Amino acid sequence: MRLGVLDVGSNTVHLLVVDAHPGACPLPAHSHKAELRLAELLDADGAIGTHGVDRLVATIADALQAAEDKGCEDVLPFATSAVREATNADEVMARVRAETGIDLQVLSGAEEARLTFLAARRWYGWSAGKLLVLDIGGGSLEIAYGMDEEPDAAVSLPLGAGRLTAGWLPGDPPEQQDVKALRRHVRAEIARTVGEFARFGTPDHVVATSKTFRQLARIAGAARSADGPYVQRELSRSSLEEWVPKLAAMPMSQRAGLPGVSEGRAAQLLAGALVAEGAMDLFGVAALEICPWALREGVILRRLDHLPTA
Repeated sequence: MRLGVLDVGSNTVHLLVVDAHPGACPLPAHSHKAELRLAELLDADGAIGTHGVDRLVATIADALQAAEDKGCEDVLPFATSAVREATNADEVMARVRAETGIDLQVLSGAEEARLTFLAARRWYGWSAGKLLVLDIGGGSLEIAYGMDEEPDAAVSLPLGAGRLTAGWLPGDPPEQQDVKALRRHVRAEIARTVGEFARFGTPDHVVATSKTFRQLARIAGAARSADGPYVQRELSRSSLEEWVPKLAAMPMSQRAGLPGVSEGRAAQLLAGALVAEGAMDLFGVAALEICPWALREGVILRRLDHLPTA
């Protein structure tokens, strides 16, 4: 069957169309993406304003038209931290439902972490042993660890690259004291969770998902996205430690010129690097591998698991 998964994230609204059936690898057929930056459209009270909701509804309608054009039998719509944490989330979802017919499933942070972990487990298989999975989104950082398809521990922290950039790094380039303050904040937040994971022992394999990690790996020398998903890509902590001060000194326009960095994500790259560096340091990770599958694939895989087999 042809499925569409509609991901309403903090940075983008992304429709991924795949050809899939139970027991098989989902094959990407089409990608439709719009940068909405929903997390930046919140007002002082934490609500998504009328303009933001208008843009969200129009963007979802465009994505649904693309899904219809590509022959999707079903669309799996979900939203993450930007909608989840909006003070008017219920009103937003009601309007989306009324104007598009779509019922957005708002995932909890723990659900995000579990589904991303499932995707990584399926990608690497049982031979990867105990997996530690890190994912930096626009609004949150997800961490999950386990031996099976369901992680033993899964947490979500309010350390997304977009959220932190908007709240902590107003300058271009940012002031040194702001960078130091954000670094302290990130590490204090992550440190609170380390003990929860440490009791399960050292992971056999550490992987990361998300655009932020892919861009950091690319500027550190990893292969291009155009080289395909089966090329192994790694990111070392030593490379991050070299790049963080460089990124802190660059204006956004210069970051946008780095390999693999889009203009729309350039502003968030420093905050993402600080989160990645802090997580790798506090969890004692010298290097990690970039996983091509993430939350969207996890949602698809979970759906396929519940389909009857012929």
